[in-house]
Amino acid sequence: MSQVKLNVLAVKNPSIRTLHFTWIAFFITFMVWFNHAPLGSFITEAFNLTKAQWKALLIVNVALTIPARIIVGILVDRFGPRLTYSILLFIAGITCIAFSLSQSYEQLAITRFLMGFTGAGFVIGIRMVGEWFPARQVGLAEGIYGGWGNFGSAASAMIVPSLATFFAYKFGGEHGWRYAIATTGLISMVYSFIYYANVRNTPKGATYFKPKKAGGLEVSTRRDFYFLLIMNIPMYLALGLLAWKLSPSGVSLISTNIMYVCYAALLALFIFQVTQLYKVNKDMLKNGVPEMHRYPFRQVAILNVNYFITFGSELAVVSMLPFFFIDTFGLDPVKAGMLAAGFAFMNLVARPAGGLLSDKFGRRVTMQIFMVGLAIGYFAMSQIGSAWPLALAVGATMMCSFFVQSGEGAVFAMVPLIQRRMTGQIAGMTGAYGNVGAVVFLTAFSFVDASTFFLIIAATSAVGFVASMFLNEPKGHMSEVLPDGSVELIEVG
Repeated sequence: MSQVKLNVLAVKNPSIRTLHFTWIAFFITFMVWFNHAPLGSFITEAFNLTKAQWKALLIVNVALTIPARIIVGILVDRFGPRLTYSILLFIAGITCIAFSLSQSYEQLAITRFLMGFTGAGFVIGIRMVGEWFPARQVGLAEGIYGGWGNFGSAASAMIVPSLATFFAYKFGGEHGWRYAIATTGLISMVYSFIYYANVRNTPKGATYFKPKKAGGLEVSTRRDFYFLLIMNIPMYLALGLLAWKLSPSGVSLISTNIMYVCYAALLALFIFQVTQLYKVNKDMLKNGVPEMHRYPFRQVAILNVNYFITFGSELAVVSMLPFFFIDTFGLDPVKAGMLAAGFAFMNLVARPAGGLLSDKFGRRVTMQIFMVGLAIGYFAMSQIGSAWPLALAVGATMMCSFFVQSGEGAVFAMVPLIQRRMTGQIAGMTGAYGNVGAVVFLTAFSFVDASTFFLIIAATSAVGFVASMFLNEPKGHMSEVLPDGSVELIEVG
């Protein structure tokens, strides 16, 4: 594997073929997950939704992804990315079609909430790509996976409105948006079989390392165990925030009593997770862990914070940007979707660039540079108004998105280098924090105008900049225990 060259034209190379099949899987999950955003005007008209109801749909769309990425991270480490991704693609297609058949706002909200599970697909590919590329190339490889896959949201913004218009013209009536969304669901279901038939979990002869115990993330010290418990709390608070937003205090999608039931369920789930984490780490708490098998959980926590800011803000902005262009410049939905796609379009180059720069110049300094660029970019977007030339507004959007998505690429350039056998769980927790950020930012957006919304995100970059100062550069090797009890050293820097 050390001889693999990252040449995207070398499609006969099994590593590159695996990368291509995997980013396409991610592309489809994102296309399906965000196919509703550019159709906002069609859906609001069909159901006579208020702006508050539409914004609530944007929030519920990213909510389930928080626990889903944790769960899928555990599943991928246990069962492997090939099977896990294939099943998720198939389920995503079914849920997508169910959304297209909705007949009420409640059905829209429920199916959109369930669609949030689709967003966990990203975690699966992180483990798959990490298995197929060595440490010195994994940043670029993960960047290509994340960047080209993330482009699925841009593809939805560019293609789905036109597809809806075509179906409406072809078949008449007001259901063009339903056919468009259902079509993306069918694509996801078909590709689930294609993916399963064409990939393997690891290169031939390589070992697929699994966690020693299932049910939670292993840590190395007592202090890290308590740190892990603390880092889980924001995920439950974000879900509690969502329940409050959907209650009569927000859009009245659920009753006050249901809101309290949600709070109780979240508390019970947190207690259950604490017990699972204790079971997984009980031996460590009693006997400790040999130095060679330790890893600093602080690294994971810093990546969580940075992904909260980068990917959380991307999800929030991708969700609201088409409507922002419609309201600010009076554009039709198709044109607004095309221009808003510029934000996600930058994924094609920005994520790979972030991974490559992280590989070449170090994890800490590149992350700090991206945080500064992110702050400048969102400040520029906060100044966009109807008096701006449209081309300048799109340019500012794309400039901002370059730093946002490069930061995402830098985060996941490092995730596979922390502890190989738990890459799925680490990626799951980091990815979940991205969705925590999306819920927080979209909730903020529901209370403020777009300009203030962009300024809020810009301000959070200071937290990411400071956190990155404590990031350690991976060096040397990580050790993993083979099934026969022997130890294999894996290069990390």
